[in-house]
Amino acid sequence: MTRPPVPQGNYVPAKRHGDLVYTSGMTPRDNGVLMFTGAVSATAPLETYQAAVELATKNALTAARVLLASHERVAGILSLTVYIAAEQGFTAHARLADFASAWLQREIGDEGIACRAAIGVATLPGNAPVEVQLVAIIA
Repeated sequence: MTRPPVPQGNYVPAKRHGDLVYTSGMTPRDNGVLMFTGAVSATAPLETYQAAVELATKNALTAARVLLASHERVAGILSLTVYIAAEQGFTAHARLADFASAWLQREIGDEGIACRAAIGVATLPGNAPVEVQLVAIIA
């Protein structure tokens, strides 16, 4: 069985209601260790942050999958929110969030493409560059 991401506070990684799973915001951590830090630069190539976005997205999907019964699967993603700790002048929020959408599409198929928000913020927990939250559809 896949292990859920390690919570960094008093919350659960994901919560299920019927055929929906809501995840907490997930940063790019591996076994509780933040693998990427710092604000997203307005001048660095977007690919600089691709691995961080993909790891945070993987953690969110893993959190959802842990709640599935053996005969169930994530059939799609209903909603995706990508928070970006961006420095002043960064404007490519949607393009950075495309890394999350593309990863989910590769993992789940076309149903991995969701309604989405890409939100710039001043800081994120632990000085993470990104945080991903999603709502998964279970079948």
